[in-house]
Order: sequence, then structure tokens, then C-alpha cells
Amino acid sequence: MRQRGSPDSVDAHGAGRQRVATLLAFLRAVMRSFRRALASAAAGLLVQATCIRAHDHHDAVDKVALSAPIDNVLWLHIALQVMLWGILWPLGMILGLTRSRWHVPLQATNFALTALGYILGHVHGGRKFPESAHEKFANILLLPLGIMLVLGIYLKLHIHERSIRPYAVIAHGIIGRVWPLLAWVQMLFGAIALGGYCGKEAFDQCAAHYAMGSAFVWYGIFLLLALMLGGWNAWLEQRNLSQEYIDSWVIMIWGIINTFALHRGGRWSHKDMQHVSLGVLWWAGGALGILLSSKGRRTVVPALLILITGWAMSAHEQAKMISTRVHGMFGIALMGAGVARIVEICFIDGRPIANAGWADAWRMLTPFGLISGGILFMSATDEELNFVSSDEVQMDHETYILLMFSLGLLVQALGGSLARAYLTIGRNAPGASQGLKMTGGDSAEYIQLAPTGGLSSNGHDNGGISYHDNVRDAEQFAIGDEDDEELRSPNPRRKSRDLTPPREP
Repeated sequence: MRQRGSPDSVDAHGAGRQRVATLLAFLRAVMRSFRRALASAAAGLLVQATCIRAHDHHDAVDKVALSAPIDNVLWLHIALQVMLWGILWPLGMILGLTRSRWHVPLQATNFALTALGYILGHVHGGRKFPESAHEKFANILLLPLGIMLVLGIYLKLHIHERSIRPYAVIAHGIIGRVWPLLAWVQMLFGAIALGGYCGKEAFDQCAAHYAMGSAFVWYGIFLLLALMLGGWNAWLEQRNLSQEYIDSWVIMIWGIINTFALHRGGRWSHKDMQHVSLGVLWWAGGALGILLSSKGRRTVVPALLILITGWAMSAHEQAKMISTRVHGMFGIALMGAGVARIVEICFIDGRPIANAGWADAWRMLTPFGLISGGILFMSATDEELNFVSSDEVQMDHETYILLMFSLGLLVQALGGSLARAYLTIGRNAPGASQGLKMTGGDSAEYIQLAPTGGLSSNGHDNGGISYHDNVRDAEQFAIGDEDDEELRSPNPRRKSRDLTPPREP
């Protein structure tokens, strides 16, 4: 044991003080450079103030400016932001979760491109836009964006590792995980602003369609990731829960909101009655599902509710034929998802065929129905359908539905690509290690990376990526920030690289 006051201890303390002094000097230099850069940027902003003011969204915009053509600068802004928020930011999150060395370079690039996109959104010519949620939310996003940037820089300094750093790791991870959801909301706001949708008269319909449609899309993405990454069913089993128990709670809560929030007094229209009756169906069926699926039991009630909801949506009579057809296809997509889920629960899960390749393919039908159905529902507002069926566009329902299904396939492909990237890059890359260290100290546990090939925990050769996770020893993956592994190491100054599984007794 090293004694306090020994020469080695004095040298260590001296070296520690020297590192702190060097760090403080570095931070002072950074702050001086930052102040100079801020002063220069302020001067530049003053020069551009007139240009920005000309694009002031808070001023009234006349009809000519609202209908003006979209210039190339705005198209560049749209393309850049879709690429950033839809692909690069989520990919950066995946690189962080797998502790890839490309995480920091990509995120630094994303910050720079985001700043460029923000500027392009304010200096474009051509079409002007009134004040919108897209503009307001963009300013709100600057706060978590700045916090994430500061935390990322702080974590790379490797200081305060026993006091502040653990909390910084948690905060950085939370913002990073929430970021794809914030990106989805901002892209929706951008599409709404571009189309001039969701004004005062159409707000209620827009809110219902976009909120419910997004719920279907994100739940489909969640099921897709659970299938491809594995470990979700094992996590539920360890807590004596079932997927249907969680589904039932979500459906019941959404039903309560739908029952009491959509009708705001006055005369009841047939749409009010339809929407409120769906809310009653959901909270009543959700309550039954909670009862039947308690203590880890399986039930088909949530899937049956999705099927009935799909039938109700397909039977909705609308003012226009194109609207009736789009709502009908939305209902068919939901009914397909419900039937696929019922077959999975009743005839696949828990049986010898559960691990067959065709069973994995069948399970993909439910996410596809939910994602495609959600996008169809978001695209079925009166304003959107009036635009596509107008004399200017003259798009028929078949073309429109096929385009929405194509968008759903792209969303599912993006989610699957991110899941595949998580399984095959960074710490999970084939040949990178034989296992992952889950906890530090003497209680370390190791898991095999079966989805990247080789032997799974039961000793069978997977021969590639396996998507099934319906058994107790299903593949599990640690999801954490690139910097949080070192917090589990006995020596926090050195990142743990002990990834070798313990020897067999």
C-alpha cells in the first residue's frame, strides 16, 4: 500500500497539481480566443442585420410573397436539414453508443452543418413565410444543441472524473437519445411551414393526424429496433412483464386523452363522434389488456384493438374521394399490422418455429404496417389532400398512396440501417472483441455478440445476424455513451479495454 506522505504520493500529488495548472491555462486561452471570435461574429452579424431583417418572419407577409417560387438557397436549406436531422445526427448517436472513434468527427461536422443550415434558413430569397412553429422550435433547439456541444467538449477533457463527470455523461446521453425525436418534430414542423398547413381553422385536425400518426410511426420503429437488436424480450421476462402489458397501458392512456381532448363543446359532428368513440374503445380495451397481460402473460387484446381501429379508419366517410381512399388504405395497413401480431402471438412465439428464418421475416410485418399506416394518416389532412388533388398538381389517390408507402419503406430502411450499424461498427464490429464488459469490478458480466456471427450464448453457430430474441438467453447489448465505460473502471484516468471474457472454470 502506498502511504500518505511517501515520496511516491508527493510526486503523484505534484503531477496532479501540474495537470490542473496546465488545464487552467488552456481554458484561459480558450476563453480569450472565444471572446475574440464572439466580438468578430457580433460585428459580422451587425453587417448582416439588414439582410436578416428583410426576412423577418414576424412581419405580415403578403399573398404574393407567400406564393413566390422557392429559391435555390431554401432548397439547399431543406436538403441539408433533411440529411442532417434524418440521417447524420442519428448516425452520430449510433457511433457514440458503440464508442466508435468516428463519433466526435461526425458530430463536429453535424454542429457545423447545423449552423450553416440555420443561416440558410434566414437569408434565402423567394418565398416568404409567416411566423411558424418551425421557426420557434428551431430557436428552442439551440439550447439542447449548445448543451450537448459543451458537454461533449467537457467529456473530452477528462476532468472531475469522480464528481461532475458522471452526471455530465448521463446528461449527454439523455440529450443524445432524445435528439432523434426532436429532429422528427422539427422536420414535421418544416414540412407544415413549407406547405402552409395547419392554420387556425385546421389546427385541431392537424394536431390529431400528426400526433397519432407519429405515435404509430415511432412505435413501429421501436418494435423494429427491438427485433433487430435483440434483448428486449429477455429484459421484459426478467421483470415479469410482457409486451402486451406495456402496449395496453399506452393504448389506455391515449384513449383517455382522445376521449376528453378532441371535442371542445358545441354541436357534435360525425367526425367528433368517430374520434371520441375510438377513444372509448382504446381506454376500455387498454384496461382489459392490462388485466389479462399482468404478471407477464400474453394476450391479443392490443393487436385486436389495432385491427378494430384499422377497420374503423377504413370505414371513415370523407368529403372527397381521395380522402376516403387514403383513410381506407391507412385502415388496411393497421389491420394488416394487427393480424400479423395476432398470428405471431398465437402461432409463433413460444413454439419450436419461433427461431426460424421465416418467423423473423413475419415479425417485420407489424412494424411495416404501423410505420406505413402512421405516415398515411399524417398525410391525410384536408389541406394536404386538397393540394395534391388541385388543378395545379392533379395527383390521383393511387399515386399519392404509393408515394406515402415509399416514404414508409424509406423510414423503415433507415431504422434498420441504424440498427445494423449498431451491430457492426465500433465496439460491436466483427473481430473487435469476443464480448462486452457490462459492469466493473469483480462482478463483471460478459455477453457474446452473437448477432455479428460466431457462437451465441447457447453454443450454436448463428452464421450471421440473428433477429430473434424470444428466449431467455437472447442477445443483449449495452447501450451507453462512448465515455461512460471508463466510469466503471477501477482507474478512471484510463479507459477500460478489458474486453476478454473470463476463462471457463
